[in-house]
Amino acid sequence: MAAAGGERHPGGPQLSAEALGGRCCSSPEEATLEVSWVQGFSNKNFGFINNQTVCYPCGNYILFLDIKTKKTTALQCQTGQVGAFAVNPNRGVLAFSDRKLNPVIYIYCFPELNKLTELKGHIQLDYTLLAFSFLGPYLASYSSFPDFVLSVWNWQENILLCSESQPGVAATSISFNPMNWQQLCFVTESSVTIWCIERNYDEHCLTQNPVKLPDGRGSLNHEDLFFPYSCDEDPYHGPVMPVSAIAGLVGDKAETFVPRTDIKPSLHPTAHCWTATSDIYLGCKEGYILAVDTRKCSASIIQRKPLPEHMLKISDMLGYIRREAQKKKDGKPKALQRTVVFTMAFCDEGLYTAGIEGILYFYHIRDLQYEMKICADISEPISTLTFSPDYTTLLIVTDQGTIYTYEPAHSGEAVKLLTAFSSNLLAADFLSPGDKYCVSVTISGEVQVWLLENGICLSMLNLDIEATAMACCPSSNSAAVGTKGGQIYFIDITKVEAPRVVHRIFLSKFPVLSLHYDQSGQFLIIRAMEGYIFILDARPSKLFQVLGYVVLAGEVLSLSVVSDFKNNLVEVIVLLSVAENQQTRLEIFCLSSALMEDIDKYVNDQGMLNVSAIKKEQYDLEYPLSSAVRLKDDIVYGYCTCAPFICKYHLSKQSILEDPPVFLSEKMIPSNQFGAGFICLSPNSRWLASAAKDGVLFIYDTSTMEILAQNYCHSYEGGGIRSMVFSLDGKFILVNGENDGTLVCLKWKKIKEIEVKEADFHWHSLLTILNKSISDENAVLRLMAEWQLESESTSESFPEEKSKKSPLEPSSAAVTEDGSFTSLHSDSASEMTWLGQKTEKDIREETERFANQKEKLQMGIKKLRKTVPDIEKLGQQEFNLDMEEQERAEAEAEQEVARVREKIEMEILANCYLQDVIKHECWDSMCVKGRAVKCFHIACEVKNYPLKKRDEEELRTLEKVLRLRNIEAADLKVQEKVLETKSKTVLFKEENTEVMAGDTASCCLVGSLSSQYGADTSILYHQLDLHSREQKINQIVLLKDIIYKVKTAFNKEFEIVAQQKEQEIARIKERNLRIREILAQLDLQVEVWEPGLTCDENPEQVLTVQDSEIKVEKYLTPQEREKAEMLTRLEMERHLASLDNERQRALNDMMGGVLEVKQEDILKIDIPPPSFISKPEDEWTAQEKKIFREYEEKVKELNEEKEKYRRTLKNELEELEASIQEMTQNFDKTVCKLFERKVNLEKVIYQEELKIVNLTYSLLLDEELDSREAGLRHFLVKKQKEKVKIARTVEVTKRKIEFYTDQYDNAIAEDKNLEYGFRKEFAHVPASLLGELVELYKCRPRTVMTEIYLATANRSKSSSVSAEDYKDALSRLMKAMDELDNPKHMPNGLDPSIWEKFCLARRNKLESEQLVKWMALILAEIEVFLQRRIDDNEKMSSKIENIFKELIWLQEEKIKLQVNLTFQFLLKQGQVEVESTEIPDYADAIFIKKSIIEELNCNIMDQVEKKIASMVECKEFSKGIFQLEWEHKKMRMQIEDLNQKAQDIVTLPVTKDRQLFLTMLDYDSYMAHRIAVMEQTLAVMDKLHKKNMKKQQKRIKELEKCISLKEQANYELSLELKETLVSVSERRHISQAADMQHISERIAKRRYQEILKQKHLRGLIEEQEKHLDILQAEAERLRSKTFPTL
Repeated sequence: MAAAGGERHPGGPQLSAEALGGRCCSSPEEATLEVSWVQGFSNKNFGFINNQTVCYPCGNYILFLDIKTKKTTALQCQTGQVGAFAVNPNRGVLAFSDRKLNPVIYIYCFPELNKLTELKGHIQLDYTLLAFSFLGPYLASYSSFPDFVLSVWNWQENILLCSESQPGVAATSISFNPMNWQQLCFVTESSVTIWCIERNYDEHCLTQNPVKLPDGRGSLNHEDLFFPYSCDEDPYHGPVMPVSAIAGLVGDKAETFVPRTDIKPSLHPTAHCWTATSDIYLGCKEGYILAVDTRKCSASIIQRKPLPEHMLKISDMLGYIRREAQKKKDGKPKALQRTVVFTMAFCDEGLYTAGIEGILYFYHIRDLQYEMKICADISEPISTLTFSPDYTTLLIVTDQGTIYTYEPAHSGEAVKLLTAFSSNLLAADFLSPGDKYCVSVTISGEVQVWLLENGICLSMLNLDIEATAMACCPSSNSAAVGTKGGQIYFIDITKVEAPRVVHRIFLSKFPVLSLHYDQSGQFLIIRAMEGYIFILDARPSKLFQVLGYVVLAGEVLSLSVVSDFKNNLVEVIVLLSVAENQQTRLEIFCLSSALMEDIDKYVNDQGMLNVSAIKKEQYDLEYPLSSAVRLKDDIVYGYCTCAPFICKYHLSKQSILEDPPVFLSEKMIPSNQFGAGFICLSPNSRWLASAAKDGVLFIYDTSTMEILAQNYCHSYEGGGIRSMVFSLDGKFILVNGENDGTLVCLKWKKIKEIEVKEADFHWHSLLTILNKSISDENAVLRLMAEWQLESESTSESFPEEKSKKSPLEPSSAAVTEDGSFTSLHSDSASEMTWLGQKTEKDIREETERFANQKEKLQMGIKKLRKTVPDIEKLGQQEFNLDMEEQERAEAEAEQEVARVREKIEMEILANCYLQDVIKHECWDSMCVKGRAVKCFHIACEVKNYPLKKRDEEELRTLEKVLRLRNIEAADLKVQEKVLETKSKTVLFKEENTEVMAGDTASCCLVGSLSSQYGADTSILYHQLDLHSREQKINQIVLLKDIIYKVKTAFNKEFEIVAQQKEQEIARIKERNLRIREILAQLDLQVEVWEPGLTCDENPEQVLTVQDSEIKVEKYLTPQEREKAEMLTRLEMERHLASLDNERQRALNDMMGGVLEVKQEDILKIDIPPPSFISKPEDEWTAQEKKIFREYEEKVKELNEEKEKYRRTLKNELEELEASIQEMTQNFDKTVCKLFERKVNLEKVIYQEELKIVNLTYSLLLDEELDSREAGLRHFLVKKQKEKVKIARTVEVTKRKIEFYTDQYDNAIAEDKNLEYGFRKEFAHVPASLLGELVELYKCRPRTVMTEIYLATANRSKSSSVSAEDYKDALSRLMKAMDELDNPKHMPNGLDPSIWEKFCLARRNKLESEQLVKWMALILAEIEVFLQRRIDDNEKMSSKIENIFKELIWLQEEKIKLQVNLTFQFLLKQGQVEVESTEIPDYADAIFIKKSIIEELNCNIMDQVEKKIASMVECKEFSKGIFQLEWEHKKMRMQIEDLNQKAQDIVTLPVTKDRQLFLTMLDYDSYMAHRIAVMEQTLAVMDKLHKKNMKKQQKRIKELEKCISLKEQANYELSLELKETLVSVSERRHISQAADMQHISERIAKRRYQEILKQKHLRGLIEEQEKHLDILQAEAERLRSKTFPTL
């Protein structure tokens, strides 16, 4: 790692070239780079490292921000981007992971920034979360796909304690319980889990405890669907199974299955924090705040208390202020969003929360109710809240990158600490002269000015746009920012503390891709989309004038600028992508200073620069490049895209415009980078920088192309490097990442002196050229007014809101009545782009140029309009038609018509397909189609049964079942012949009854009346015999066949009736013909009743569409129309030809068209009156009168005949009507009978279907029971495996307890030995001093011991101890003992060496006591772990027992289901009279078959006969009883005699041998075997005796040798004794001569006193030992009372 920032740490390790995997520098004298400072922000993680320092990850770095001095320090990750991140302020350490393959977790300390350790696990891709424990050296980590592993580490010892995999679970946050490191909160998007870390001294395991969250509505009802509360059983439907069994699921899915109707959206946790009582507060996306009880793993919703009136007023006022502020900002108020907690922090006072609304709330919670108050309004979405370690400062982090501090104790406003980036950095550049300041811009348009020395942000300007490019001008302190809408903003930075926008240019609607200044600061070259390159005057004094633009044929990949100060030229090098051959082309054009003097000479009317003015050159390159730069000696370097190479080209001097040749690269320098990249040239052209997606920056020497330096400043995971730039003096390099939001400032750590001199010389020479222009242009900049939105009518959103029209497209225009052209573009010139203004200017000039011609043309049109008819006149607007536009509109109309026609055709086709499908399914597939028969006069209708043809599979199944039933029937007959049947007597008595009740009983037992309607029920199983699954399935098949046959039989009857109706209708039609003739003859207007078949009776007619049903006119094709006209014409000709028949016309005129008069025509005959009838009667002649009388007689006769014929017709009419009425009534009766039969058949079908339903339900219930049993067995196997695992753990723990119990006993024994050995060791110390030493020996440091006892008590409660705690307590105790070991506590008169020995003994005793306590805690912890496992084992045994009970219950239910069948039988309908009104309870009744009762009666009769026979036998047997009694008395007397003899035998003396002799069956063999064994024993003893004798003899020889040696030694000693006696006698004589008696007496007295003192001390020792024993007993009693687990 490398540390960088405002405060440098020279001791920190730096990033090496080898660690990057790149090329090393060529020699140790080459240059190296180091990080000067880093700026950036990432709101994904945040934390305090101490009370005044905040740290957070940013790209490849971790930044440390001092909240007081606001200085920043950076820690660099060697292996790329920082992944997960966590901080432990208690220990001053931080942890983070990298994002490489097989990532590693690094632990660093602060402020030294030294790496403590690396944690390497088996994770494949990435860590997502890290969390430190507040107590102990523990770290939790969670990985992402594909592992999803939760791990707990001891980072001090670099040990993985335990881990648990959770496939597919993506976590959002994890945290340790601050009061107990053995609890871990694990939060996902939809769940919360409390993981308990159980410890068995040196073993750890994770236990999962999921928390049951309320649903989306706040309901807390949770039901276990796999194990319901009770096994319910319906008395009719049977047992009620869980939903998983009903769904037929088996395995793991059955345990987690929830029906869709029962699925309720659960709450989605967003934030959580621990409380002082080890509970959790949980914030949810739905707006709820939950209190989680970690012991019960349950969640409760915290309700809000009603707000007081003053709080309501404040809340309303705050809402009003926010709405008003929103109005001013956006123009319209936004509705206040619902309070959603995104982050929270807990302290002793209460809970602080914040969310998207940007308000900091404080919750005072008591008894699941809270009172809320508003602490601060940030007005930005808040993402993080975190307290400092001393809980005096609350840090507030927003999504926009702003950091605030809030002090709860002062209850003031939130103070802004830092304003970071709200989006990713886009670009950065150095502000002229390039040695003090730099400027950066983000994608969201935030411009920031930085101090180059330490990276402090001096100012920020928010443009509120989407920026795409940025560059700083060398000739002035200004910067240009390009936008996505094609606008260029110019910013005045003469005052770095207050930058401002002074000008804006709207070039085009194309997004700006890049901005480039030449080194002299004269030109600003802008690269846009579609190959557009704009040239601007970069000087503020010229108001940033647009000089022109160039359009290149191809996509511009990169652009670079080279200034030639000698020739006063600027070369622009453009790299284009050629789509035809997938190569790149290099185009170079020059810009001279003459362009700025008179630009009109070099541009056309549209503003495009002429080719001659820019001297364009083209070069086709060999390889596809992504970036290229040019040196002054025609050397071009390009970054290759197809391979990691940097290509070198040498360009020719000649200009090639047409068919340029392909230039081959002179040299290809291999690059160690990967991914898309670019190159950048330093201002002095000595260094070439290469950057790519891998994030590594390489610096090359342009002369040798050797690597000077490299730096891993960004990473591939963060998108690599977006842009980089050299400072003008070459001392600094600015590099910003693609997506990591990091700006890195690099500086040279080591570089050749000549390189420094060259860069400094180039910088100073450049400054001499630019100094004058910088001062002049800065003066102009200061005088320029600040640009405001109102200063120009173009709004910032204008480019995005306008229609996407080409920038060069001319404005539409129209001709008015007066002949002038008006623009259809509603925008004014100031609202247009620069290109649009140029186009508008050209249109205006062209309009003025051709004004006279237009006027003449209009006058001619007006004259022409007066001379032509109105129908030929064209409207004014028609002259403005564009033929191309008209053709386009017609083509669009035709396309729309074709599209609509195709759509309609597809809809018709879909409907036809749907019709065919429906017709096939519902009509064609029916072998019997559904139809009805209706009565003629009654509203009665009978429908047949539509039937589908049975498929082959169904027929094969039916045939198989019938064959099986035949086999079973044959087998039953054989069994009846073999087995005994009912007795003939019973059969004879019950024969008549069975015959009489046969039919009724059969129907009742069968359960339906289908046998009465043509069905064969003999093939059915008896309802009481349906026990197996196969029988029930076969019964269903047979019942379906019976239903089919019954329906088929009815359909035959129906067909007969239907045909009869058709015949009746035909007869009625025949009679109606005669009735119509009679009515016509009688001239009566009476409607004739004409019956017919309806659509229900003849459904085929529904499928045929009649012409009368079509209401619209039929569409005819031209061919069909011609054919119809021809047929109409032929029919007309035929009709005219028939009218021209003379014979037919004469017959009609003379005789009415017939040759003879029929009787039916008598009513039509009229006798013509005489011709003289018109004359008066008195003028008639006699002949005329005679003729008149004859005429009257004929008329009278004719009338009589007519009347007679009329009566005949009426009689016939009545007869016909009566016959029709009788016929239809008879048919109606037939239909009614058919209807009654249909009703009875429906009843029969329903009876059979009810059987099928009952059987199907029993089969389903059987399947549910099987599924439930399989699911329970799968669950049982899992629980048994868990139980085996727990049992193994219990056994291992018991062995461990035995081991540590031995160690504990040994420790206690050693401790007692130390205590007993203390007096022996210091026995030579005087008694007065020894007492003091004993008191000091028992003395302990009070304060430290109290702390240790409290810590021990807390650990005993949590049952968690660690070696670190023991070492820490022992070290603190040893430090406290230093005070007691001070010589000032030494008793007076004690030797210092004895004091040192005493101190060492006391320390050993203290260590022994601590070891005993430590071992006791270990034992207590292991015993607690064992007890938990035993409890788990008992719970698991209880679960397994419950599962076994349910399995037994399921088996019983299956047996009951097979035995307790659902029996369907028929009851007679009628009134039933009972004596009492109470209905008997048949709950315990049993339905028994009649044959069983009959068989039982037969058995009873047999048993009666057997009983009579047994009674006779008993009577015969009682006679012998008396005889047996006498025999019994005789035997009793014999027994008494034998007992007396036995007593005599018992009194006889019997030895063991006699007992054996009496009891053993084969006594001789037993004795022989015993003798043989004794002989073998004697032989063995003899051998052993001989062996012992040899050993003893050998021992005797050795002793004899020793005796001889001792005798020799004794002889030598006797000689020495003689000499000693001589010397003693000599000394005695000398002593007597010297008179030393008084001295010897004094010595004797002293020795006597010492003996008395020793005696006294021995007595004292005995008393103290007794007292000590008493104290030890009391101590043991107190210890057992204090520590009962020991």
